Amino acid sequence: MTDVESKQRQDITSASDADPLFGPVASGSLRYLASIAMTALATVVAVGADNTVTIPNLSLVFVVPVIIAGVSLGLGPALCSAILGALAFNFFLTEPRYSLAVDDAANIWAIGLLFVVGLIVSGVAFTSRRRASEAALLRRQAAVLQDYSRDVVAADNMTAIVSITSKALAALFQVPAVVMLVAEGRVVSLKQVGDVEPQEAELEAARSSLATGTTVRSGVYPNIASRFDFWPVGTAEGHSAVIGIAFDPDERPLAPDVPVQIVARILALVLERQHPRAGRNAQPAS
Repeated sequence: MTDVESKQRQDITSASDADPLFGPVASGSLRYLASIAMTALATVVAVGADNTVTIPNLSLVFVVPVIIAGVSLGLGPALCSAILGALAFNFFLTEPRYSLAVDDAANIWAIGLLFVVGLIVSGVAFTSRRRASEAALLRRQAAVLQDYSRDVVAADNMTAIVSITSKALAALFQVPAVVMLVAEGRVVSLKQVGDVEPQEAELEAARSSLATGTTVRSGVYPNIASRFDFWPVGTAEGHSAVIGIAFDPDERPLAPDVPVQIVARILALVLERQHPRAGRNAQPAS
């Protein structure tokens, strides 16, 4: 049991380490400051090169921070770099210098083209980053599900099963999770991971999910106050269970049902396997 918990913690830690340069904990202002700093550095390089040698298409220097921002910081900072790059090119490198006025019509086209290129590059870079993040998420979730199926099948008691399942759910989505065993309408075992503890109204929503056999979403009538989404885990006999996950309303995944249903089916099979074993253990000795 200790080895299982240690490995689950490693799954969560490794997932955090795999985040991009600036993870979700980084503030938006830090991302924008980084994009501004990169654009300022590109300006220094461009002005220095312009004063020493003649380089055609010097405006392309300002595309570099746009690409870096799109890949590592997000779409907003990338657009910020594109706008600032066009303004910096106009202010420092077109006549009249140190003014936003433009005398030559050709420079107007150059500035406009630089801005358009920046917009396109920022969009492409952001899309590539998002797809790479989605692919990394799928790989991590597949690894968590593989480890979960092996560990939960090896568990030999209900407490271990519930604990392993709750930790696997938390590792899948990096949010608080809870697993409840229910027998005869009563919650007989509950294991939570994270700092969100289910309240009585949420426990009632969990029972409702199991009774109706349907998924209950948080913030949706009649469970407006619930912070958890609940999925029922029905079994043919013995203990049933309810899975609860407290998603951040601003960062709810698009399709959480697929991995949750995989966990639910595995958990149902394990619970059914445990039921006859519990029945034999409960029989009085002759």
